[in-house]
Order: sequence, then C-alpha cells, then structure tokens
Amino acid sequence: MGIAELRARHPDLPIYAWGGPKMAAAGATVIERTGDDAVMGLPGWEKIQEHRRLNKRVGAWMTKGLASVHVPVDSPAANFPICKLAKKHGLKVVHLVAPQVWAWGSWRIRKLRRLTDLVLCVLPFEEGWFRERGVNARFVGHPMFTEPLDIAALDAAVREMPDTHPRIALLPGSRPGELERNFPVLLEVFGALRSDTPGLTGMIAATNQRAADRLVSMGSGRANWPEGLDIAIGRTDAVLRWADVAAVASGTVTLRVARHGTPMTVFYKTKNRALYTVLAPMLFEAEFFTLPNLVAGREIAPEVVPMFGSPEPGSAAMRELLLSPERAEEQRAALAEVGGAFGDRRADRLAADAIEEIAGIPNATPRVAPPEPIRA
Repeated sequence: MGIAELRARHPDLPIYAWGGPKMAAAGATVIERTGDDAVMGLPGWEKIQEHRRLNKRVGAWMTKGLASVHVPVDSPAANFPICKLAKKHGLKVVHLVAPQVWAWGSWRIRKLRRLTDLVLCVLPFEEGWFRERGVNARFVGHPMFTEPLDIAALDAAVREMPDTHPRIALLPGSRPGELERNFPVLLEVFGALRSDTPGLTGMIAATNQRAADRLVSMGSGRANWPEGLDIAIGRTDAVLRWADVAAVASGTVTLRVARHGTPMTVFYKTKNRALYTVLAPMLFEAEFFTLPNLVAGREIAPEVVPMFGSPEPGSAAMRELLLSPERAEEQRAALAEVGGAFGDRRADRLAADAIEEIAGIPNATPRVAPPEPIRA
C-alpha cells in the first residue's frame, strides 16, 4: 500500500524495500528479501540471529544516504530496531499500519513516540488513541475498503456454487499455524450444525492451492470428506457473497466479512489454557478480539476467543445466526455501520500524500487536509 501510488506519481523516485515479490512488483527495488519464512509468536534462536544479521546489513545500507524516509509496516518487534537505526542515520520514520500497541503491551507507546514522526492508521479509532498519548497519527483508511467490489463478477462466481440453503462460509485463516489450530474446530462446528440443519451447505475459502491441499489432508482426505462441504481457492469475496453466515478465524479477514455484511461468529483456538490464563490478563488490553467489534465499540459479532476443548459454544453461536433471521439482520445492519466508519478514503493515496509530506516531495494531487500535528 503506497509504493504503487508513489511510483505512479513519481516514475523516477528511488524507492527501496526489504520485503518480498509484491513490493518489487509495485515498483520498489528490493535490497533485502524478507517474509519468506514468517514466524508468528516467539521466534527461535536461529530466527533471532537472522534478524540481527538483517538489521546489521540494513544499518550499513542506510549509511549510504540513499533514502530520507523509512516506512515500517506493522510488526513492532521486527521494526523497532530498524526504526532506531533509521533515526540514528537521520531518516524520518512514517509507520504505515499502526503497531497494535492499543491491544497489548501498551507500554511500548514510549518507544513508538521516540521512533516515529507519523503513524498512519488503518482503523478509525487508532488516530485518537495515539494522539491522546502524544504520537502524531493520521487515519488513512484500510486497503480492504479501497477498491470497489466487482459485483457482476462476484455474482457470476456465485452462480457456479451450490444453489442450496442455508449456506455457511468457513474461513480458517491463511498461515499454516492458524490452519492447524482453527480448521479442526470449524470442521466440528460444521458437522454439528449439519446434523441439526438438514441441507446445510458449506464452502471453505482457501487462500491458495497449498492451503487447500493442507485442509483436505487435515480433513482425513477426500475419501472421508464431510458431505455438503466444498473448497473454493482464491475466491474469498465470492464465498462471502454466496454465504448466509460465516465462521471466521479471528484476524484482518473479519473486515472483509464485514464489508460483505455477512453475519459471522469469530473463532480462535488456543492450545495452552494455563499459559493463556496467566499471560492474557497481563498483556491483552483491548476489550474485543474482533476488528469489526473494536471499530463498533461493542460486540456485534459473537467471539468464541479463545476457544478451548469443545466446539459447542461456537456451534451455539452459529446456530443462533442460522435459525434467527432477526439476529442475522441485526448483525448485517451493524456491519454496514462498521463499513461506513471507513468512508470513501483511498488508503493508498492518503498514505502516499503523508509520505510525500514528510519527505518534502511536491504533491500534484488533491489531498484531504491532515489534522494539526502534535507538538512537544
């Protein structure tokens, strides 16, 4: 988000990145390849050493003076050391996608205050939260809401899917660890609902063929695959338009579900109950886990997070959505309000505006006036 827009505005602007093929395709020169083996949670010793070597190379590159602005994306643990290097070498720092210090570990706000010139927020409530704590912040919108949906194409894809009711979408996540934790739970929930609701049809939204193959393997192979359940690969939006309700692993995809107005229940399986019980109260500070609920400031989508053991709580929440049209319609209306909170902002354009402003690059495009900066 931002690279392609900057490249379109300034064809000759040097843009460097430590990232992956998407950044290269958007127009950046990749100086360090990252993200090929991303780790969720606590990294092992080898990964820590790898990050240290990467940071050392990035620091050496910064001494060349080829850049004036560093744009870290999310992930404070990975980015704060590089932000420190950037500041040391005289670069401005514009955080694109605010680190979620409002959710857990809010003590990190002091470090963020030292290591940023501007935080670009993708959630409506973040700008106020950061500015109240002395951090310059600007809400630019979310890339999930940037491009309009191609309704005609989605309807054509829906016509290729089973024409039965009721319909449930299963979204187990994208990372291998998420699939391992969440998909068995969603399979149990689907099985319980199907036994109660004859004719229930399910569609799993798989991000790619590798994920689909893994899901089939976890479901004991095609020979033992649940009746009435299918997989769509790379067609999440079509699956959500097709579905009456959705069972969703907690994450950014919940905003995509909200955009479609599909009533949902949100799940997330946690393996270690004892560890969670001890650590969560100390670390997790947000009232909700689900992004639409956080944006709304109230629970509009039921959260079965964390989930331990029996899938019955999740099955009960999904059963209510399936059997109560009033409850489902109530959630649709609330999700529409969540979508409205993002307005018609073009996140890529507003992010590019902000980066140009901090870098001192002339902007030839109209922009929305930013809020007054916070001054020391």
